[in-house]
Amino acid sequence: MRSVVLYTLMSLDGVAQSPDDFILDWDDRLDANLAEVIAEQDAVLLGRGMYEEWAAYWPTSDVEPFASFINSVQKYVVGSREPAADWGPRTVVTDDLATFVAGLKQTEGSSIGVHGSVTLARSMLAADLIDELRLVIAPVTAGSGQRLFGETDLKRWTLLASEVSPAGELVLHYRRRTD
Repeated sequence: MRSVVLYTLMSLDGVAQSPDDFILDWDDRLDANLAEVIAEQDAVLLGRGMYEEWAAYWPTSDVEPFASFINSVQKYVVGSREPAADWGPRTVVTDDLATFVAGLKQTEGSSIGVHGSVTLARSMLAADLIDELRLVIAPVTAGSGQRLFGETDLKRWTLLASEVSPAGELVLHYRRRTD
């Protein structure tokens, strides 16, 4: 069965919205971590808003390793209506999210990523649809913005790996506990 892996950049106070505002010191270790994460993925779930925002940026970007990956990977766009943009291989998901993700996890393939879509990530966390967390936590407090973790039931995670990048970001990898 495929795993759903949430990759998120966030501040010390949990803000995940607009990480360009608080990820101030990107380094080679963060590039390598991102390359490790996406190397194991062959599909991505995105909210419609993030899909449209990224459709305006990534097709002409040369920021690697992510540009080649996100432009070519199968994208499942979650939303109640068709996106305005048409970018790369995509399927629009208007069905019940839990049912769709359960079915997708049963198909052949590698892990399924969730990138950048804070609202989608929060709803997937609340519904226990995330199997792994790949977090990069910047050594700053953002103060305001949408946070990744809201008020949900207790969830337990097992730490698989942790390190500090040369610029001081925490690079964390967790797997959801099912016991």
